[in-house]
Amino acid sequence: MAITPCGSEVFFTNSQGMELANHGTPLFPAAFYHDDLERDRVPWHWHDELEAVFVESGETTVSAGRQRHTLGRGQGFFVNADVLHSATGARGSHCRYHSIVFHPRLIGGGIDSIFWQSYLRPLIGSGLRFVALDGGQPWHARALACIEAAWQAGASDAPGYEFQVRAALSELVFLLCQNLPEGKATASEKTLRDSDRIKRMLRYVQQNYAEEITVSDIAASAMISQSECLRCFRSTIGMPPIHYVKRFRVQKAAELLSSTTEKIADIGAQCGFQDTSYFTRSFREIKGMSPGDYRRQARPQ
Repeated sequence: MAITPCGSEVFFTNSQGMELANHGTPLFPAAFYHDDLERDRVPWHWHDELEAVFVESGETTVSAGRQRHTLGRGQGFFVNADVLHSATGARGSHCRYHSIVFHPRLIGGGIDSIFWQSYLRPLIGSGLRFVALDGGQPWHARALACIEAAWQAGASDAPGYEFQVRAALSELVFLLCQNLPEGKATASEKTLRDSDRIKRMLRYVQQNYAEEITVSDIAASAMISQSECLRCFRSTIGMPPIHYVKRFRVQKAAELLSSTTEKIADIGAQCGFQDTSYFTRSFREIKGMSPGDYRRQARPQ
């Protein structure tokens, strides 16, 4: 049966910064999501799978490493495996998009197959991290049609949908391989180093957000100086580390507000806010409403 968790507004990650959702099954490793960015953003995360997205309405600003792109209705994007990325509604836009997260083996099969050797391995190892499918190239329209066809087939759960999904995603992978920039090398040593450092620091925050955290603590988790820590966060995440800590704490609080009946003050304390007034101000600053209003809006869903 196809996995179709629609209306996903709270985005869970594990202690590794990887998504908690099970993307499909071992037999069919693909999942289909209808994401709504009206209330929540998709936080910084990464995963082993490939991801393809078609924007259904509104606008989204997508960040992948140091790349930033704003995409609107009828556009989309592709994210390669193990690439740090996030998304949010652009300029307050009520963005909704269809996304497919699928393991390369769905298309490539075993590592000794022609599909893996000739297409999946070159794509994953190409150094290509993100593609904005904004209509800037003639093949973008066909790639977007493949994404939407795969999503619609997966969401329908009709007999034989697995063949339709695999066929559409296979064509998407072929288009990406055919249009890799010539001479595209693997990611530079600096890019790989920065990616490894930022992932280590994000893991530290995600594992220790309930405790007091300083810039020095975050820097030490990646064995770098505080100034290098600040540079990595600003160049990759686009914000200072302490701002990221506050946003992450608020996101974890939002998850608890949506899924539990615990007292608001207790939730704030669990998420690293020892002062309830500061928790309320921080939550309102980031979510645009108080914790109580957020909980009331979440309950009917």
